[in-house]
Amino acid sequence: MERPAWAPRSIDISVPSVSRIYDYYLGGSHNFEVDREAARKAMEFLPGLPKIMQANRAFMRRAVRFAAAEGITQFLDIGSGIPTFGNVHEVAQKASPGAHVMYVDHDPVAVAHSQAVLSDNATADVVAADLRKPQEILASPEVRALIDLNRPVALLLVAILHFVEDADDPYGAVAQLREALAPGSLLILTHASYEGIPLPPERAEGAVDVYKDIRNPLIMRSRDEIARFFEGYDMVEPGLVPMPDWRPDTAPEDEDPYSFSGFAGVGRTA
Repeated sequence: MERPAWAPRSIDISVPSVSRIYDYYLGGSHNFEVDREAARKAMEFLPGLPKIMQANRAFMRRAVRFAAAEGITQFLDIGSGIPTFGNVHEVAQKASPGAHVMYVDHDPVAVAHSQAVLSDNATADVVAADLRKPQEILASPEVRALIDLNRPVALLLVAILHFVEDADDPYGAVAQLREALAPGSLLILTHASYEGIPLPPERAEGAVDVYKDIRNPLIMRSRDEIARFFEGYDMVEPGLVPMPDWRPDTAPEDEDPYSFSGFAGVGRTA
């Protein structure tokens, strides 16, 4: 397989990547046949996966605009993935010119692309780091240079926590991040769940097994388990809901049934 110019030499292009599979679902071009093959295999069980990802992105954009309207000018996006149209910095800086946006991802492809996209953007940057090590994120020079933790921050954990297994203590990681945030900060979160999927769970489980096979287990948590990530936050109305139901721009009943898979919410620190 020929290595395209945008793929860092350090990555194994024969191994599927979660961020490149996500890019494929969104119609992006930064993925390989190995990623597309895994995505198509998952879609055999869960054909609405692209609709779920589109709903996820649409929620993210609405939540970022909400944060900007609340006066927040700093955004920390952990598990940011490969930049696609309508990414956080584009939405935030359109709503609030000069807003600071810090992307964090542990995928070398996502980091390389973000660096290229942000090369001329003085108030947006990316750092290679892992959600499972929150103190390393908070202490990194890149984050320190761009994000003032003494002022409110919008922390985005969008479609990332369902890739963190319980053994890696995702609740502890989220709590450590919360403790570092100033009062008035926001947590913007989405998470996969069997609840809301318009298919029997045992069929959707086939898609989950595909992620397990590529060594990126997809952890489907219940609504109550997802709500635990918001401990220490006051929920913003309408609370933890299916993605199309969070402050929609259009009538939710017009959305594809698959868009209601999983949950989204925004919480505010006191």
